[in-house]
Amino acid sequence: MAFGLKKRGQSSFARAADGSMTLIEHIRELRNRLFRASLAILVGFGFGIWLAEPVRVLLSKPYCDLPQSFDAATGKCKFVQLGVADVFLLNLKIGLWVGLIIAAPIWLYQLWAFIAPGLHRHERRYAYVFTALAAPLFAAGAVLAFFVTTKGLEFLLDISGDDIATNLEVTRYISFVTNLILLFGVAFEFPLIVLMLNFVGLASAKRLLSWWRVAVFVFFAFSAVVTPTPDPFGMTALAICLCALYFAAVGVAFINDKRRGRGREVYAGIADDEVSPLDLSDEPVPAGGRIEASEPIGAPEPVVAPKPIERRYDDMT
Repeated sequence: MAFGLKKRGQSSFARAADGSMTLIEHIRELRNRLFRASLAILVGFGFGIWLAEPVRVLLSKPYCDLPQSFDAATGKCKFVQLGVADVFLLNLKIGLWVGLIIAAPIWLYQLWAFIAPGLHRHERRYAYVFTALAAPLFAAGAVLAFFVTTKGLEFLLDISGDDIATNLEVTRYISFVTNLILLFGVAFEFPLIVLMLNFVGLASAKRLLSWWRVAVFVFFAFSAVVTPTPDPFGMTALAICLCALYFAAVGVAFINDKRRGRGREVYAGIADDEVSPLDLSDEPVPAGGRIEASEPIGAPEPVVAPKPIERRYDDMT
């Protein structure tokens, strides 16, 4: 007795990629993926609530390492709570952020699995590379923000004077630190934009390098706005890191242009307002050879007259 193997149908990814999935099936797939992502975030939120207290202590470390933060009576780092439920709501907020980070591999995969079928193969490959670079760049920006926060708080508390007692409100302080981490992390993603412009062919490496003056000015201006203190330390640290990342991205763009053969065109080395060189050398044109006369064409043969149509049969018989 022979047993036949049941042939498996196409996966949802393949059916969405080749366009055979209907609109209702797309909506149903979106519903399922949103449910899975929401479930993962909910589980991550549970772990985030459990880790909210250690994370809050970690975010308070830049302030608690300063001598101005200690209470004279207890010798401990003290914050001010203005509302009864401020710390409880703050723990919920921290737990949500931590939950999003913990569940990021799952909900990002669900988002990617819904978008990826509409992309070409090379576009998906670029997305893998950019995603692999985005996470460490954001983490590097967060570490730099944590370092700048320590130096910035020290500067701000030193200029207040000994006659002023400084007590920071806990929710405003945590919001200040998290916003700074977010700004620095997003700023460190700028080299990916530069690489994207080069990989899609909108800007060559030479053009990107020609913009270095504008880029350095924008980096220093941005750093002066987002850094929390007017001292030049934090601004310079962020601006130098952004400049280094920009020139590193331009270096990768040069490698990409060399790999693709960009710049080898006939008029690649000519500026837009420069006249292309013309070859004005006089070369003698040799005389053409004698063309022999063609033979005369013979008279056509007479056409044979068609036979008479047989009238006894119609067209079908």
